[in-house]
Amino acid sequence: MKNILVVEDNERNMYLMCYIIEAMGHRPLRAVTGEEGVKMAVTERPDLILMDIQLPGIDGLEAIRRIRGSMACPSIPIIAITSYAMTGDRERLLAAGCNGYIEKPINSETIMAELKTYLTGPGSHAAAKGEDTLTPSGERQ
Repeated sequence: MKNILVVEDNERNMYLMCYIIEAMGHRPLRAVTGEEGVKMAVTERPDLILMDIQLPGIDGLEAIRRIRGSMACPSIPIIAITSYAMTGDRERLLAAGCNGYIEKPINSETIMAELKTYLTGPGSHAAAKGEDTLTPSGERQ
């Protein structure tokens, strides 16, 4: 079971993402502001972070910068969840420290695919921590 931090201020989106995380057998951690997200990332050291970009208080980009600047968790994968769909936004988010990018509205299949990629792939945070990971064929590494 992996711990996945969801930083999202929209109740419906939070519910959907946490439901998917639990259905996949993982434990969601919840934060509704950028400040809470940074604090939880540093104290809980989750295996993955799903970060909304438009948040009250500090926005998701600033939260990502603070998480990446922390000595406690510079390598945790962060997936941006955003309604930004302008040319260059994806590149801007990746440059800020995101490992991935998912556009809103949230699609459950997309979220599940991203979670699987970042939690079980050979370059996953779990692999970096020395935990068993699965290859795409289902074999343990």
